[in-house]
Amino acid sequence: MSNELRQEAIRLLARREHTRAELARKLAGRGTAEEIEGVLAEMEASQLQSDSRAAESWLRGNAARLGSSRLRHSLKSRGLSPELIEEQIEQAGLPDEMERARAIWSRKFSAAPGNAKEWARQARFLQSRGFAGDIVRRLLKEPQAEDQA
Repeated sequence: MSNELRQEAIRLLARREHTRAELARKLAGRGTAEEIEGVLAEMEASQLQSDSRAAESWLRGNAARLGSSRLRHSLKSRGLSPELIEEQIEQAGLPDEMERARAIWSRKFSAAPGNAKEWARQARFLQSRGFAGDIVRRLLKEPQAEDQA
């Protein structure tokens, strides 16, 4: 059974990087807790699985379109420790929050909000992407003026 677990873990890791917690969850119904723990330890020891590599890979693919709070929440839901999350976000070298919000906003919307309903719609969009309320307010208050500053 352990060999089947190992093969399944390798198959999953061949598709994309997985955190240890994700891999454990996906292997859960296929063996005993001890067997799964053994396979996970083996994968980690042979460097086939790495939480920091999984976080780095996920950040590379998603950081440009999400705010900091959403990045942190998504990485936490993948079973990563808060310390590792902060370390990886710091090492990612992301543009500042306002730059990312402005880039996402400008791709989605062609003009500044003209009325309260449109302002609310644009604010909800940015908040759903994980941008803080103060960033959203500053961006929607003067989107063109800040572009030229």
